[in-house]
Amino acid sequence: MATAHISADKGDIAKTVLMPGDPLRAKFIADNYLTDVVMFNKVRNMFGYTGYYNGKKVSVMGSGMGMPSMGIYSYELFKEYDVDRIIRIGSCGALIPELKLFDLILTTASYSDSSYAYVQSGEESNILKPALSLNNHIEKVAKNEEIKLTKGIIYSTDVFYKENMTFDKIVNEYKCIGTEMESFALFHNANLFNKEAACLLTVSDSLVTKEFTTSEQREKAFLEMIDLALKTL
Repeated sequence: MATAHISADKGDIAKTVLMPGDPLRAKFIADNYLTDVVMFNKVRNMFGYTGYYNGKKVSVMGSGMGMPSMGIYSYELFKEYDVDRIIRIGSCGALIPELKLFDLILTTASYSDSSYAYVQSGEESNILKPALSLNNHIEKVAKNEEIKLTKGIIYSTDVFYKENMTFDKIVNEYKCIGTEMESFALFHNANLFNKEAACLLTVSDSLVTKEFTTSEQREKAFLEMIDLALKTL
């Protein structure tokens, strides 16, 4: 039962899916963390794999960049493949000086000026939240593993390159601590199908200090976030 974007049958994909933006990060996780791995998707090079981590079945698949891409894949996973929960494991830009490169963020809400949710189903709220029970579980695992988490609201945007790159209103009015491009669409689709979603982010760059990680680091060096996501299984 392939869809237009995923060449898998029902049962090929686990109930829990970890979704980095980068399909190469999905491959890295499958190659280095999972056993008995089977690739279930390579359509458009959006790689998806199912395997086992400490005996627990899990899938990992890229989402691509931006809400339209996340919207397509998360919609199909929830609706057509009966996935129960998706944990986004992505990168973000820091909007406050307290956040440093490689700091780990647990998203408590996603603010967006995107029209994605409204166009998709008439949802008018510009602040959407993850599943509280899933967030609480992630936080508990992080505490047990002594992994430092910063909790906060994320600005989820449609536009990467802005002509006016000031974020003062986003930080001051909406209390956003970082920015990325996918969580708002993910949370909306989870709400649409009464499923669970969460968003873990690693700071890949700072819009305050102008520090940046490399593309290779974004693919292979976000190990603490990967460890935490897998241990929530």
